[in-house]
Amino acid sequence: MKKILIIEDDKNIASLERDYLEVNGYEVSVESNGNTGLKSALKNEFNLVILDIMLPGIDGFEICKTIRKEKDIPILLVSAKKEDIDKIRGLGLGADDYIVKPFSPSELVARVNAHISRFERLTANNSEDSSKSDIIETGGLVIDIKARRVFVDNNEISLANKEFDLLVFLASNPNIVYSKDTLFDKIWGFDSFGETSTVTVHINRIREKIEKDMSNPSYIETVWGAGYRFKG
Repeated sequence: MKKILIIEDDKNIASLERDYLEVNGYEVSVESNGNTGLKSALKNEFNLVILDIMLPGIDGFEICKTIRKEKDIPILLVSAKKEDIDKIRGLGLGADDYIVKPFSPSELVARVNAHISRFERLTANNSEDSSKSDIIETGGLVIDIKARRVFVDNNEISLANKEFDLLVFLASNPNIVYSKDTLFDKIWGFDSFGETSTVTVHINRIREKIEKDMSNPSYIETVWGAGYRFKG
């Protein structure tokens, strides 16, 4: 049985989320405080975390950042804030999705199903595809696929879950132009639930970490009107 952690201080919302997830076969734990929620997320093994932003104690952004440093599991941020800056910040810190309240419980379940399925497929592909090189190296960039580590000029950098998956996909398929729609479908796998602007946010975050000159990128190139291409 897949295990879900909900960190939510609104008891009514947490109860609704838990009920719908349990009906769909998940084992659910709930924490109403940021401090206890973070401890539970780090101490226990969960398949996915549903994380509110506004929490007593540590806020959701800080929890997301800390979890992502320690664990590679899907994180869904939930918030009443609709501003793009909050969504961009959350995705930049390593969240896999951002859901704005109020939302349909059935939509939440669908997103949870999709994220867990996608994560399991990516994990299986990384471990089973023996024909794929474990190391991608070009210029000063080195990607260790199995270890999920990235180095630029021998300095290790930290990438969020989806940032790493997106970089690996592009680097594994150099000199091919992929549209934002295609990249969203390949990495997130459920385009009916998301926005292609998510791809732009992640590309920009990757560039900030691996490129020396954002205005003249050495690795990920923008092909205007078409998408993105990894320079091989």
